[in-house]
Amino acid sequence: MTEKRVVITGMGALTPIGNSVDELWENALNGVNGINEITRIDTSDYNVHIAGELKDFDGEEYFGRKEARRMDRFTQYAVAASDEAVKDSGLDINDDISERVGVWIGSGIGGIQSLEEGLRVLFDRGPRRVSPLFVPMMIPDMAAGQVSIRHNAKGPNGATVTACATGTNSIGDAFRIIARGDADAMIAGGTEAPLTHMGVAGFQANRALSKSNDPDYASVPFSKDRSGFVMGEGSGIVVLEELEHAKARGAKIYAEIVGYGSTGDAHHITAPAPNGEGGARAIQRALDDAGIQPENIQYVNAHGTSTPYNDEYETLAIKTVFGDHAYNLKINSTKSMTGHLLGGTGAMEAIITAKSIQDGKVHPTINLTNQDPELDLDYLKDGQEELDIEYAISNSLGFGGHNATIVLKKYEE
Repeated sequence: MTEKRVVITGMGALTPIGNSVDELWENALNGVNGINEITRIDTSDYNVHIAGELKDFDGEEYFGRKEARRMDRFTQYAVAASDEAVKDSGLDINDDISERVGVWIGSGIGGIQSLEEGLRVLFDRGPRRVSPLFVPMMIPDMAAGQVSIRHNAKGPNGATVTACATGTNSIGDAFRIIARGDADAMIAGGTEAPLTHMGVAGFQANRALSKSNDPDYASVPFSKDRSGFVMGEGSGIVVLEELEHAKARGAKIYAEIVGYGSTGDAHHITAPAPNGEGGARAIQRALDDAGIQPENIQYVNAHGTSTPYNDEYETLAIKTVFGDHAYNLKINSTKSMTGHLLGGTGAMEAIITAKSIQDGKVHPTINLTNQDPELDLDYLKDGQEELDIEYAISNSLGFGGHNATIVLKKYEE
């Protein structure tokens, strides 16, 4: 069976450096730092006081108080970003096509705020006072469910949960659904709202977070001073479409998805496999799926978390696959500006990658003033650059040993 071609026709984003794709992209190119003091919770008793919070987004203002109170924040973020993506695509999901349009939106954690609030009610006031909305607000698939309902999308509907690889896996899984002919279009991506008491405390406890509370020098991917990631929140959503379906309605096309690789480390629950071998296999599988050679790639949007192991092992994975060509690649980390959006991060970075291809520009990795001499590739520390990109990859790596890579290509007939 000949697989169908899949293109990106719509994009939406809600991030610490922009509440739309245009704002996200402009601020990324300009190296705007979205990391600030945490206002979502009181962190007086915590070691961690900074994160990449959303700015100027109020769910009650966006949805109305009644509707907002029926959705956890992670779902609100996904719905808002999906609204932008569907509008941007110009896709009219009417009854004639609704059964051929699906939704695949994942979350690494789901409704952790709803979980916390439900537990407080249970322990303080008893089981009879727990809200009947507790379960549907908490479960990670509810973002996909709400988006499906809102946009009348009755096709394949699911939620990938692979920790920090969720966003990339979700887009890759949706790509596969269209490629094999099970849908004509998919609303896909990731979302996360982890800035709660338990969320911050949990990541603090496993010592994954940056030891620095300086907003201007805490998320420092590929730096000798890196000590952990900075938490972030938000959502990235894309509309994927079968090429002929998109062309028939005159849709604009940002980029084509041509390859997807997904692997498991089978090594450790939080640490990546030595030398990034699992990540290397994901990259190689994505290139093989695309039918291209390593030398065809010009740009890598790295996972780039600012953790000691990730940045070292991801660099080694890139060197393993690309060999000497690794030194010709332009590589950056969007997380240097946004922090780590966990389940939403890969989808946000896919959007960045598509915009890089479309506009022929790549954003800087900010804060890289003390580059680790062992990490000797071109991480764009000196600012944005113009770059004619035919092929690019975006990497995501998650707790549990999940590795995902997608290959995007400049669209050509």
